[in-house]
Amino acid sequence: MSVFEIRDNFYLDGKPFQIISGSIHYFRVVPQYWRDRLQKLLAMGCNTVETYIPWNFHEPRKGHFRFDGMADVEGFVRLAQELGLYVILRPSPYICAEWEFGGLPAWLLKEDGIRLRCNDPRYLEHVMAYYDQLLPRLVPLQITHGGPVLMMQVENEYGSYGDDKDYLAALRDGMIARGVDVPLVTSDGPEHDMLACGKVEGVFQTGNFGSHTVERFGVLSEHGIQPLMCMEFWCGWFDHWGNGGHQTTSAESCAQEFATLLDMGHVNIYMFHGGTSFGLMNGANDYGFLTPDVTSYDYDAPLSEDGRETEKYRLFRQAVRARSDRPLPTPELAPIARRAYGQAVPQASAGLLAAADQLPSTHCVNPVSMERLGQSYGYTLYRTTLVNECEIRKLQLVKAADRAKVYLDGKCILTLYDRELDSAHTFETPIPVRPGARLDILMENMGRVNYSYKLEMQRKGIDQAVVINDHQRYGWDIVCLDEQAMLDLNVQGAPAAPGEPGVYTLAFEVEEPADTFLALPDCGKGVVFLNGFTLGRFWEIGPQKRLYIPAPLLVKGTNTLRIVETEGKMGTAVLMDEPELG
Repeated sequence: MSVFEIRDNFYLDGKPFQIISGSIHYFRVVPQYWRDRLQKLLAMGCNTVETYIPWNFHEPRKGHFRFDGMADVEGFVRLAQELGLYVILRPSPYICAEWEFGGLPAWLLKEDGIRLRCNDPRYLEHVMAYYDQLLPRLVPLQITHGGPVLMMQVENEYGSYGDDKDYLAALRDGMIARGVDVPLVTSDGPEHDMLACGKVEGVFQTGNFGSHTVERFGVLSEHGIQPLMCMEFWCGWFDHWGNGGHQTTSAESCAQEFATLLDMGHVNIYMFHGGTSFGLMNGANDYGFLTPDVTSYDYDAPLSEDGRETEKYRLFRQAVRARSDRPLPTPELAPIARRAYGQAVPQASAGLLAAADQLPSTHCVNPVSMERLGQSYGYTLYRTTLVNECEIRKLQLVKAADRAKVYLDGKCILTLYDRELDSAHTFETPIPVRPGARLDILMENMGRVNYSYKLEMQRKGIDQAVVINDHQRYGWDIVCLDEQAMLDLNVQGAPAAPGEPGVYTLAFEVEEPADTFLALPDCGKGVVFLNGFTLGRFWEIGPQKRLYIPAPLLVKGTNTLRIVETEGKMGTAVLMDEPELG
């Protein structure tokens, strides 16, 4: 057993210990590659790995927990220990991390009136029920119990959200009561208000920043914080759809800041290896307009999305080596092969709206949000038959998010996005409506906001009304197109016609599985599944142009793609051996 202490410095078993850490999110990397990524972290000179723990990944439905496969946090921590790494865990209920809803489970939004990240009894009851399942798994991993975990985080960047000290104390006390006895920490931006609002008695404060280290550490010092630690040294940045190109930062300037951090205190590199937001788990930001993140979380990190060492990696390693009196480890790692498998062959297709007819629906007088229907991710289809209208002059979707495709008798008449949804759209030329015409509204959740007070405004679908001309339309049949439903869609009917949304099955052959990248150069927008696993989203506006496929997701022989495409622009699907982030 060992002891990790925070006094004027960090001490491990009574001796000064400098934390040189890098972030790897186990939930963004297939387990078969955990060892490779951790060994490369060790070889760069780090002695610690840090990871968030996303609540929504471990409790996707209320009371239903998963801790296997990519959710095996215990296995990840034990592997890190086996390789000689210490660990920082951040199991706060909120993580940000450009992750869907900042890690909060979407089912929280089913409850009217619940308030998040504050001393709301209903919210805290859910948090503590989650901790009752999670923390018993983490307690044996603490360094005080023979494990590698040095510290755990109470809340994340709370000073950028609120100032409820009773809430912070409740999280602190809840963790301690469940056996957490390593030092507890918070992390906030290095500004007075953020540090003041995020502070709670008995919990060590750290800072998050990506530049101006001397000044940022100076602010921490002014608040009496010692030792100095940057819990998130942002060495890159993330991409959102339509941002004009993959975000990158100078390797040389990042390495200089990293060297300054090593000289002044302690550091966790965010991200050392970003990985991939597989599934539909990308987050979003909203600063007056919505910016959903892409599937790739490459982050321009020292280790690329597919695990390759970059120039940043080499410069960071030089900075550590120059300050170390020991040679850095050089593990023998088998290179990860990459292959191009060529064009996937179409097998079958169907129109999405027609295929959805075969799925169960829920009848509601008013349209309701996906969360109230028990759905968390994907698309929600709202259908009604028009009997009173002879034309559509105006259309408004009240309390709706994020993107709507509106169809009249199967023909797309309108696409609305973000703020456009809640404003009445007036058609320049009214659209005639035949008696008994069907109106379909396909709503897409493009990723819930993961930062700011807008966390509490993240219901998706339509949560109040559809206003046609000057009246509300009542009577809706609602189909939940979550990931499983999209996989269940039958493609044996009439094939998808050009210009209509469709669901497609394609196949390609693999003799030896290797990393590859799926390009969809002629496709519009949608979601891709591989052998039943959700790879993520694509959108022709970029910047992400190809989806990363790690070799462990492939099988020898025939591999099957399921593609749901919503713009009526389905083209080729090609497996290539190089990424293209845009």
